[in-house]
Amino acid sequence: MPQPHAPATPRSLDAIDRKILAELRANARLTMNDLAERVGLSSSPCWSRVKRLEESGAIRGYVAVLDAAALGLEIIVFIEVTLDKHDDKALDRFGDALSAMPEVLESYLVTGDYDYLVKLAVASTHHYEQFLREKLYRIQGIRHTRSTFALRELKRLLSVDPLTLPYP
Repeated sequence: MPQPHAPATPRSLDAIDRKILAELRANARLTMNDLAERVGLSSSPCWSRVKRLEESGAIRGYVAVLDAAALGLEIIVFIEVTLDKHDDKALDRFGDALSAMPEVLESYLVTGDYDYLVKLAVASTHHYEQFLREKLYRIQGIRHTRSTFALRELKRLLSVDPLTLPYP
């Protein structure tokens, strides 16, 4: 039975692995033949490397990137959330509740003046108000929130550029 590959670490990625990751980052719909040609391998070794990168977690998945505004969700809001308590039960409850809300695009437990930073997409200020009243504020244990509306997106990357990472 084949042994699972060890998780990828920055130092275990060679130049070809990084080229593969960079090409897939730019276009995950490349055929294996096209990918292999772009990185200077034949198809079979390229496929083996891609499988290893998937198994190691370096490649988490393949997605279509949807434009929220084109789908009617034109407002991006960042919400800073402070909880009353910080025990595992409170943190898990809050995290589970956020995970079930389709408006929430990203959420992070953070350090600093608040506990969570939440990014969401809504269609209107009315939709945002509904989200607050009917979803967020119904989560037990929220002490304080502060919202910031994005005016314009200046930069958005979906993943790091493997060709610019600070290691050999």
